[in-house]
Amino acid sequence: MSAKIAAVCISKMKGVRKENIGEAKLIPNWGMEGDAHAGKWHRQISLLGIDSIEKMREIGRQKGLELVPGDFAENLTTEGLELFKLPVGTYLKAGETLLEITQIGKSCHHHCEIFKQVGQCVMPKEGIFARVLIGGNIKAEDPIAIWQGIPVGIITASDKGSRGEREDLSAKEIEKLVPDIGGQVIDYRLLPDDQDILATAMTEMVDQLGVGLLLTTGGTGFSQRDVTPEATLRVIERAVPGLPEAMRRESFAISPRAMLSRAVAGIRGKCLIVNLPGSPKAVRECLQIILPVLPHALEILRGTGGECGQATDKRA
Repeated sequence: MSAKIAAVCISKMKGVRKENIGEAKLIPNWGMEGDAHAGKWHRQISLLGIDSIEKMREIGRQKGLELVPGDFAENLTTEGLELFKLPVGTYLKAGETLLEITQIGKSCHHHCEIFKQVGQCVMPKEGIFARVLIGGNIKAEDPIAIWQGIPVGIITASDKGSRGEREDLSAKEIEKLVPDIGGQVIDYRLLPDDQDILATAMTEMVDQLGVGLLLTTGGTGFSQRDVTPEATLRVIERAVPGLPEAMRRESFAISPRAMLSRAVAGIRGKCLIVNLPGSPKAVRECLQIILPVLPHALEILRGTGGECGQATDKRA
């Protein structure tokens, strides 16, 4: 049986039961529209399995209560998934929306209404919390499933593009290619060649919007306005020199000017950031060089893959 949404619940206040309204709108980096728990934090949406509610129903009946979805203050009641066994970082495709699990269970410092009435609550142990990466409508009976893809962000650094004087063909090339590795673009910015603006956008896209792979295009040359590498170096925590080295090496066979690229790559949190050139042709050529290794790299980064030196190492 495929997993599905059993109920969609909302409340105007915290610490109370939620009402099953059947359908709602999820807003990226916010949560459920009109819900008291929505906001720019890591627990934007709460989920609880119907099996977890079943565990509490007999106890509730002994207290004269008939427990139903929403009573445990969960936004989404699901059926067919053991939610609390999924690791943090798991992506869930739910109806039109995409969620990222950010927390399993919680500590209840102020006991909820159900705990006060029944004496215990299943939500702290078996409820999970998520942030909204892609918003949209969600309703009861919508499918919910683990998503194995990659949430992608694109930043194009271009003064002319940001002023509307040039069509952004480079970002379109990225959009064409990332589906080959299961990528889905969840955010796109066309920005001027300004180091502060670029660094701020990178930080927001990774830390708040949940981008797992951030690809920039433009601003990697010698011009005084080419500052994308400097902005990237400001936000990354660890460098990944092999990716730009590979792009320069392979691109050099096409054009000696490839050695003039100052592109960098690095890691921020669990996101990989890679600078690409500015021209659509160079974007396509460079991205095709590194695409085959990116899924494995991101699996390692997120803790869901094996070690890098296995199977493909032919040096022995």
